[in-house]
Amino acid sequence: MPPAKKRKTKATEPEVETEIPAATQPAQESEPPSAPSDEAAKAKERMERFKALKERAKAGTQINLKEAARESQRLATDPNLLTSMNRKSAVASHNLMKADAEAAGDDFERKRAWDWTIDESEKWDKRLKKKEGHRDDQSFQDYRQESRKVYKRQLGNLKVDMEGYEKEKMKAVEKAAASGGLEIVETDDGELVAVDKDGAFYSTADSTGFVEHRPPKDAVERMVQDLQRAEENRLKKRKERLGAAEDGDVTYINDKNKQFNKKLDRFYNKYTAEIRDSFERGTAL
Repeated sequence: MPPAKKRKTKATEPEVETEIPAATQPAQESEPPSAPSDEAAKAKERMERFKALKERAKAGTQINLKEAARESQRLATDPNLLTSMNRKSAVASHNLMKADAEAAGDDFERKRAWDWTIDESEKWDKRLKKKEGHRDDQSFQDYRQESRKVYKRQLGNLKVDMEGYEKEKMKAVEKAAASGGLEIVETDDGELVAVDKDGAFYSTADSTGFVEHRPPKDAVERMVQDLQRAEENRLKKRKERLGAAEDGDVTYINDKNKQFNKKLDRFYNKYTAEIRDSFERGTAL
C-alpha cells in the first residue's frame, strides 16, 4: 500500500497583541463629569412641577368652595318669596309714581302711556283681555266647554310641519294638473290660481278622498304618544282625587276591599259608632 501524500499548508501568522491607547478607550469606563449637574436639573424640574400641581389643586379647592357656597345660597333662597318681593317692589313703585303724579296735578295714566307705542298698548290690552277670558274658562261650566278647553290646549301644543305640508301640497297640485283635473291659470297680476275643473281636487262635505291618505310613521307614533300622555294625566288626576278624599286610618288592603269597606260604612256606621268610639278611648269591655 503506497504511503499517503502529504499536503502542504500555509504557515499561520502569529497573533500580535496590540495595546489600545488610553484616549480611544470607551467612555463608559469613567463617569462623565456632567452627571451631577443633570441630576440637579431634573430634581429642580420635578420640584417646579410639584409646586405647579400644588397651586393648581389650591385654586381648584377655592373654586369648589365658592361654587358650593353659591349653590347653598341658591338652595336656601325661596323662589316664591323672591317673586313675591319683586312683585311687592313693583306695586310700591307704581303707587309711588301715582302719588307723585297726583300731587303734581298730572294725569298718571296719560303720563305712563308716554313710555309705550300705540301698537304695544293695543297688544297689551289684547293680552289682558285674553288672560281674563282664560281665567273665566278655568272654572267648570259644562262638558262641552271642558271639551273645547282641552281641544284648544291640544292645538296649542300641536307642532305643524309647514315645510312637509307645502311639499305634499305641491305634489298634489302637480298630480292633479297632470291628470287634467286642475288647471293653473295666471292672472293679470302674475299670480297663479288653481282652477278645479270637475270639483274633485278641493274637499267638500261629500268628499271621501281623505280615506286614501296614509299618514307617515312618525305622525302615527306622535299621535300614540299624545294618547298615552293624556291617559297618564287622566289616571294621575284620578289618583290624586281619590287620595285627597281619603282621610283617616287605612282599613283596606286593595281597591276592591276599599270599596267593600265603604259600602259597609254606609250601612253600618250608625250602629257601630259607639263601639268604635269606645275602642278608641280604650274603655271597651
